[in-house]
Amino acid sequence: MNTLTLCSPARGWGAGVLLVGLLALASNALSAETFSAGLPAKEYFKPTNVRGVAQLPRTIRRVVVLPLAGGLIVSPETAQALEEVFAAELQKQLRFEVVRLTRSDCQQRFGQPEYASVATLPADFLPALARAYAADAVLLIELTAYRGYRPLQLGVRAKLVTITNTQWLWTFDEIFSADDPGVVKSVRYFYRAAAAVDSPVDLRSGALQSPTKFAAYVAAATFATLPPR
Repeated sequence: MNTLTLCSPARGWGAGVLLVGLLALASNALSAETFSAGLPAKEYFKPTNVRGVAQLPRTIRRVVVLPLAGGLIVSPETAQALEEVFAAELQKQLRFEVVRLTRSDCQQRFGQPEYASVATLPADFLPALARAYAADAVLLIELTAYRGYRPLQLGVRAKLVTITNTQWLWTFDEIFSADDPGVVKSVRYFYRAAAAVDSPVDLRSGALQSPTKFAAYVAAATFATLPPR
């Protein structure tokens, strides 16, 4: 069988359709745009292993988002739960129309429920998505690390690629760990700004204990690095 491998040129470049709605997955959710614009530079964690074009092409209007690939790192149930968190934060970016490929549809069309960004894809994978969803690009997201207990940890690798000529528009590869003081400060900023209060949030029962809330911060920080319109 012919296959297609979405290889990166360098490290760091490394059924149904659901239109993603604004999901209230965390009561203190904050738009990633506000988060990225206001995050102080000093002593806060900012992703560095990011590559992308200076600006998204005007032709990129609709993007198919593949199921979050958890591989052997997390259970399918955990991958699905985190996928909802990432979908909500991506939608807040308003970079493009987001169309989600469900796990069941991915299984039915391509023989497995998820594909990692470094996986070998069926040769007709991208053309099939273009035909089915009139999409201009595909976003692949996978987990590279996960620790669901304190200190929480989440590794994310993601790639945005055009369908017509497989041009890389953006790649991301980072690990967020709550044992990094910069990450802790960033989480604090993320939820404090969302609550619109001057006093720090109570992290003892908050985002540093909840994998879902921690993932919301990670997703916001990840998608804030997407190229602007």
